[in-house]
Amino acid sequence: MPGDTGKKLFVGPRFRRIRQQLGLSQTQIAEGLGISPSYINLIERNQRPVTAQILLRLAETYDLDLRDLATADEDRFFAELNEIFSDPLFRQIDLPKQELRDLAELCPGVTHALQRLYAAYTEARRGETLAAAQMADRDVANRFETNPIERVRELIEANRNYFAELEQAAESLRDELNVSAEELYAALAARLRKRHSITTRVMPVDVMRETLRRFDRHRRQLLVSELVDGSGRTFQLAFQIGLAECAPVLETLVGRAGALDDAPRRLYRITLANYFAAAVMMPYQAFLSAAEALNYDLHVLAQRFNAGFEQVCHRLTTLSRPNARGIPFFMLRVDNAGNVSKRFSSGTFPFSKFGGTCPLWNVHSTFDTPDRLLKQVIELPDGTRYFSIAQMVRRPVAPHPLPQPRFAISLGCEIRHASKLVYAAGMDLEKAEGTPIGVNCRLCERENCSQRAEPPITRTLILDENTRRVSSFMFSNAREL
Repeated sequence: MPGDTGKKLFVGPRFRRIRQQLGLSQTQIAEGLGISPSYINLIERNQRPVTAQILLRLAETYDLDLRDLATADEDRFFAELNEIFSDPLFRQIDLPKQELRDLAELCPGVTHALQRLYAAYTEARRGETLAAAQMADRDVANRFETNPIERVRELIEANRNYFAELEQAAESLRDELNVSAEELYAALAARLRKRHSITTRVMPVDVMRETLRRFDRHRRQLLVSELVDGSGRTFQLAFQIGLAECAPVLETLVGRAGALDDAPRRLYRITLANYFAAAVMMPYQAFLSAAEALNYDLHVLAQRFNAGFEQVCHRLTTLSRPNARGIPFFMLRVDNAGNVSKRFSSGTFPFSKFGGTCPLWNVHSTFDTPDRLLKQVIELPDGTRYFSIAQMVRRPVAPHPLPQPRFAISLGCEIRHASKLVYAAGMDLEKAEGTPIGVNCRLCERENCSQRAEPPITRTLILDENTRRVSSFMFSNAREL
């Protein structure tokens, strides 16, 4: 791009999303770029081009990575559309990939609408006959809304897992408390007691056998189970302060999401309060500076901020502040059955919304090596490579004879960022062989995979009693239309 500063680009929707993510009005971004607000308006409506000079000025002024600007949202939206239109429901529609990319770039709102419609369709197909669905058409139409987890995940992705208002509130609280990480629990407990008349009590397991935290409104007591470790207890106190002191901010953010059913609205509010709690434990600028100085050493970061491994990984996916960005990480949490309970991304990793994960990804191997952190270069079918680290965590402990909960946490980034990680030290990242994985089996078209659980829905299954291949499924090379 620097060698072709006269090139004109029509990228209105992309430009508008960038401005909105920066939290700027058209007038404010126009002042920052030295052009008129009316020109910004025309750019966003694709009636005027954006020159390479303007894009460079945008990146310089707001510390943006032009490579991320060009692909991050569009790649994610394209992956969502590709997953939807790979369904046999659309088999007779010849829809070129380029048209899907055009739709992802120009009409991201349509992508979200299609995703929600497809989610409602798959739920109806999974749980009801056609006749029952027709009788309950209102319920089916709103099924995506009644799946609060997916709805909230969509909202988090739309915000790039970054909420500036909560970051500011958390940093202000830490500045006011002015205590170390080791002293934070006591300081938060004192603030709850003095400012909100809430007493914190750590309760024995025989009293709170099935509950980890409970706020007793009538007695003004915050009860935390003794099973919760130190970092977890601090988190719960910060969460309670978030509900008490950041209610206006939380309501503003929830209101910004538009009309929501009661369940996703409540879950979104809880999720935002959790975000605030993590930001209190790991204040943005201090945490980012430490992460960069330590080359993202997760265990040392956990020690320095008195936080858990999972808390640190999750926090790293939120470092998207303009002018102070961290590595765009993605994070996944799965159990030993492969169920995904958390997925966050500030980058471009194409998580599947309607299936599991690839078994060749070594996040699943951590259950066999519980005391080791595993690292792996993975490669998707389109050739995109990522660097991934994974480790098993136990949280929280359970009393005997209940099973001890175990989860695997994976944290990763595009291979171009991996050299900044201590875990990639000594590796030749350009020559390192990447493990070929897919998004999931139903979308992956790699042949002869011994771990394949089902054939790709985009290909015709071939059944031959005379042949047994490494993979349990044979399928045609030609992609079905």
